[in-house]
Amino acid sequence: MAFFNSFGGFPHGHHSRSRETDNTLYDLLGVSKNASETEVKKAYRKLAKQYHPDKNPDDGEKFKEISYAHEVLTDPRKKEIYDRYGMEGLKESGPDGGPGDMDDIFSHIFGGGGGPFGFGGFGGAHHRHRRRKGEDKMHQLKVSLEDMYNGKTSKLQLSKNVICKKCKGYGGKQGTKRHCSPCNGRGIRITMRQIGPGMVQQQQSVCSECRGEGEVMRESDKCRECDGRKTIKETKILDVHVEKGMRDGQKIYLRGEGDQQPDVEPGDIIIILDQKEHDVFKRQGVDLHIKHKISITEALCGFSFKLTHLDGRELIVKSHAGSVVKPDSMKLVADEGMPMYQSPYEKGNLIVKFIVEFPENSFQTHEKLLEIENFLPKRPPPQHPESNDAEDIMLMDLDPNYRDGKSRSAAYQEDDDDDPRMGGGHGVQCQHQ
Repeated sequence: MAFFNSFGGFPHGHHSRSRETDNTLYDLLGVSKNASETEVKKAYRKLAKQYHPDKNPDDGEKFKEISYAHEVLTDPRKKEIYDRYGMEGLKESGPDGGPGDMDDIFSHIFGGGGGPFGFGGFGGAHHRHRRRKGEDKMHQLKVSLEDMYNGKTSKLQLSKNVICKKCKGYGGKQGTKRHCSPCNGRGIRITMRQIGPGMVQQQQSVCSECRGEGEVMRESDKCRECDGRKTIKETKILDVHVEKGMRDGQKIYLRGEGDQQPDVEPGDIIIILDQKEHDVFKRQGVDLHIKHKISITEALCGFSFKLTHLDGRELIVKSHAGSVVKPDSMKLVADEGMPMYQSPYEKGNLIVKFIVEFPENSFQTHEKLLEIENFLPKRPPPQHPESNDAEDIMLMDLDPNYRDGKSRSAAYQEDDDDDPRMGGGHGVQCQHQ
């Protein structure tokens, strides 16, 4: 076993492939040696979708190969070793890029066995067995804004497969399994179907006899508890901790709580938070927003109002004397927003948007209006006409059904055009001989 010298490389005289001759990992991902890390990741994601075992069970080895190529080429230290010394350099380095046992890194990645690229597990005769991981399952959890503000532990009840305790996941009596003849122990049946002259289509499917396991057991030898299925259904209640400051759509991972299978590492339960709408507060990042109506008197003369916060505290929100609140203006209450995730003692702000309500028409007499005007800023002096032909006109309220800016006369003309009695529109026309 070669060891690194003090400069972080292999000692002189190390027999490895040259930089120019080993493009194996780059070729697997279809990228050049000059590809950036982003290009490598993009190429890997595209190939991973194509060769993932869930989509193509027969391409498991290919998926392992591209996964390993991605791991090496996105790790600066491993990439440096590979670029300088090729696959042989990686064989003599440990998982962190330093010297180590070759079996450790590759059995960790590939779960033992032959491994890709024809290295027979990359040269190791003794392989550590790494179980493959089961499928992750996702669940949505409805949470209120109060839950995200205060934090909460919710209970989640789910049904999952657990290994049968009676047969310990064997399926029946120990040593009673035998080779499945219909699929020849492969777990998969291959059938041929002729689709035309000289044309045959090959189809494969999971063996129904052994359910893809390659081994079968007599009915009398099967475990009565699980009926030979190796697992049984169990209902479990899990605690889901919603921490202060979490967001809508955030994921909570319950590691190893997925379905159990023999020789398979259980997958995870992934909880996706789904925030319910709140009647008063709207969240934007770490800030909270509310709308509040005030009268024109409050807008001009000041106000105070009570607000019940998400943690039940009552806040009295006041304006400064002489501070005029304009319609649709926004004011800020510092440090009364959402707590920051994993830093709950830091908070965002509370933003208040004010809706100013004006009084109805003729709310006071002319005399009272003149008195009120004495307390308001002076209005501009009235403008006098420059000719005797000037006209006084008064504004009117706009009809909510008003549209298209048409005048009443134009509307009447339009109606007349559609009236058959006026000779327009689609009425009956006289025929002229």
